[in-house]
Parts: sequence; structure tokens; C-alpha cells
Amino acid sequence: MTAPTVLLADDHSAIRAGLRIMLETQGISVVGEAADGEVAVRNAAALRPDVVLMDVRMPGRDGISATREIVERGLGDVLVLTSFDEDDLVFGAIRAGAVGFLLKTVDASTLGQAVRAVAAGDGALDPRVTRRALAAVAENAALPVPVPDAGRLANLTGREQEVLEGILQGWSNAQLAARLCISVPTVKTHVSNVLTKLGARSRSHAAALVRGGED
Repeated sequence: MTAPTVLLADDHSAIRAGLRIMLETQGISVVGEAADGEVAVRNAAALRPDVVLMDVRMPGRDGISATREIVERGLGDVLVLTSFDEDDLVFGAIRAGAVGFLLKTVDASTLGQAVRAVAAGDGALDPRVTRRALAAVAENAALPVPVPDAGRLANLTGREQEVLEGILQGWSNAQLAARLCISVPTVKTHVSNVLTKLGARSRSHAAALVRGGED
């Protein structure tokens, strides 16, 4: 399996250097760095990494705002890595479309596993914030889910409909590529198009929209 590629976004150069070493010892390729959210978005657009390892508190543009744009534009999956675990940061990052949230006290092995999981289409959540995140989900479970209109679903091409079905099945990008006999970058392009046409923030949001329409 090809090693996932990572973009590091953190305003402290020493932390970026440490993260680079941790990831490279796990066989993960660091393709770029950014010291603030604005540069993170630009570099994500230029480099198209599998995962953006994003700090949330940075000077200038913050990581949550940058995460939202990266996810909306389909530039990569975002794994938040921060020194803080306040609820507003956790839930702000998740609402922005991040698919993982870890604290900077994480060890190299756990970080590597999280990056690989996110690159494969899964999520990663620090155990110390999992209980609070689940409680927040439970509180909002009864809220109505917006449903995409039939026109948006009809706008999907045949291949995009196949990709959407894979998303509903929980398949990773690699699994979709193998089942559809296409490359992973092509899968990412189709996933991005599906999210745009459905008006979804993330794969999980797209699944929620469609399943809401099936009820």
C-alpha cells in the first residue's frame, strides 16, 4: 500500500520538525508545511495531500476556518492536532469537516495509525474527547437532517452514483478504487464532485443527507 502523504500546519517550526520526524519514522511522507491557515489552504490546493495535520490556534487565519475551506474544496482530509481539548475547539473542528482530533501528547505510533486511518477514509478521535463527542451527537440526534432534493441526486453521473454508493457502504478511497478499477486520485475527484453536488461538507454528511432522504 502506498504511504499516505501529509501536509503539516502549525505555527511553531520546532513542532513541525518534531512531527515530521515522528511521521517519517512511521513510513509516512510529509510533502509540505504551513505556519498559518491561509498557507495551509494554498499548499493543500497545490500539493493535494492525503491528510492535512492541522493545528487550530495559529496567528492570522485559524485552523478551523482553514479546515472548512480545505474540506469544502475537497483538497484533503483534515486531522486536527492541538494542545487543547476544549469542547468549542473539538466541536468546531468536527463541524468544519475534520475527520479526526488528536492532542499533541500523542506518541509516534498512535499518530501514524491515525494518519493512515484518515487516509483510508476512516476517522480518528482521541479517547479523552470521545465521550464528550458522543454525548454531543446524542443531544443532536433528534434534529431533522436536511435532505438533498431529487435534482441534486439526478445531477450525479453514473460513476458518481457508484462512488456515492461506496460512501454509503463506508468504503475507503482505496476500497473504492479497487472495486471500481480506477486510481485513488480519480476516486478523490469523484468524491469531491459528489460532495459539491449534494451540498455536503464531508463524506459522513453526504451519507446522512442521502439516508435522510431514504427514510
